[in-house]
Amino acid sequence: MKTVFFILFFTIGSFSLGISVLCEDLIRYYQNRQSVQTAQESLEKLKSLNADHDVLLNTLQEDPNYIKRIAPATIGVEYQDANVVNPRVEAEQLAAARRALTDPNKATVEPAIPGWLSRCSKPAKRMVIFFSGIALILISFVCFGSAPKNN
Repeated sequence: MKTVFFILFFTIGSFSLGISVLCEDLIRYYQNRQSVQTAQESLEKLKSLNADHDVLLNTLQEDPNYIKRIAPATIGVEYQDANVVNPRVEAEQLAAARRALTDPNKATVEPAIPGWLSRCSKPAKRMVIFFSGIALILISFVCFGSAPKNN
């Protein structure tokens, strides 16, 4: 039973001591991970835009009249053909369409740093965790360590 208590106290003490010492490194790790994730999302958006522009360029090369059809919409002037319907779009409709096209899962972005780590990173709490870890390790060696052998 002494061995079980020794292992339990020593493990918890070592873990809390390690957390208090490595707290800044863990915070930097989570921030770097969030930065990498943001950069990858930006890269995916850029790849998507490049693919869209490649399709547009291919379409322009294949159909020379295509530029006449998209130029007025791009510039914002009315198309001067009598057979073309020019729909009027308001800002609210554009905002609703933009919300519908965006990914609903992107709204729930995970925080860069977990809550327990942000609480542990405060200097006062970090010192308490450090000294608690030391106390648990000392208790495990003093109370549950091997007893001296009498010869």
